[in-house]
Parts: sequence; structure tokens; C-alpha cells
Amino acid sequence: MYHNTILSYLANKVICLYGGYAMKIKVVLMVVAGLMLGSSLMASQAESEKLVSAAKQEAGEMAPAELKKMIDGGKNVVVMDIREENQRAEGEIYATTTVAITRGNLEFEVLNKVKDKNAVIVTYCRGGSRGALAAQTLKKLGYVNATNLKGGLKGWAQEGYAIETGLGVTLLTKEQQ
Repeated sequence: MYHNTILSYLANKVICLYGGYAMKIKVVLMVVAGLMLGSSLMASQAESEKLVSAAKQEAGEMAPAELKKMIDGGKNVVVMDIREENQRAEGEIYATTTVAITRGNLEFEVLNKVKDKNAVIVTYCRGGSRGALAAQTLKKLGYVNATNLKGGLKGWAQEGYAIETGLGVTLLTKEQQ
């Protein structure tokens, strides 16, 4: 937005100076601005993807089937939802021990909510990226058995596992996937 304002100002100055050629110059300036802005956004996305990839490497990922087996087998596992509160309406993974802490508050709240640093903690978000970053942060805080749910809530649902919502337990059908 800021870049477009500056370029519009410059283009208007060019219009005053060069008359007939001004529209062509304005179009060229706007195209250049779009390319500059687009390339910086792509660079930011590439940098973010590198961070997420490194987090997945460091903290690891657990397949939905493995988490389901642990939950069904009564294993001690903390299932941690790190999504924003408004996203939780999409549903949650039901387990005996669940904790909900937003990604932005993780470092400030987790030490009070999960005392055992040897606990098995599986983080999840909608698609797996923020969950990976959260699991990496937990590792840095000393939680030795923290990992991320591969694919997040979407991955869980696509495997056909139940999601608990305010309307009850929900399963995706093959047509919804």
C-alpha cells in the first residue's frame, strides 16, 4: 500500500512533466511496483517456509494414525491446540488430556499448564505449520517429547478421525475431502 502511494505520487509528477507519455510511464511504474511488492512477498513466504521446514526437522512430526493409536490405547499424551480462539470453532481433537494455548501465548502459558517436561506433547494447528513452530519452541523450553501432528487438524480429519465440535462429533466423508 505504501509503495503504491509513493509510485502514484511519482507517476502524477511525471504526468505533469511529460504530458502524452505520462500514462505509459504510469503504467510502467505500476507494473514495476507490482513486481517489487510481489517478489518481496514471495521472498517472505520462502523465508517462512524455511523456518517451518527447520521446525519440522527439529521437533519431528507424528502421523495422525500414530496419535490416534496412542489416544485409543490410553497412553499419556498431551494434545495441544495452538490455534487462535476463533479457529477452535472448526473443531478439536478429543483426547483425555488436551490443552489450548494460542501460538502467540505459548511461551508465557505452557510452563503453568504442562508441568512435566518429559510429557509426550503433540501440537496441532489447522494445517501443521504453526504446530511445527510451537513444537520447536516447546523443545527449546525443555519439553523433550514435544512433536507436531503432521498435517494438523486437516490431516487428522482427512484420515477419517473424529473432530469434536460444538455440534457434537463430526467425521469427514469422502465427498468432503
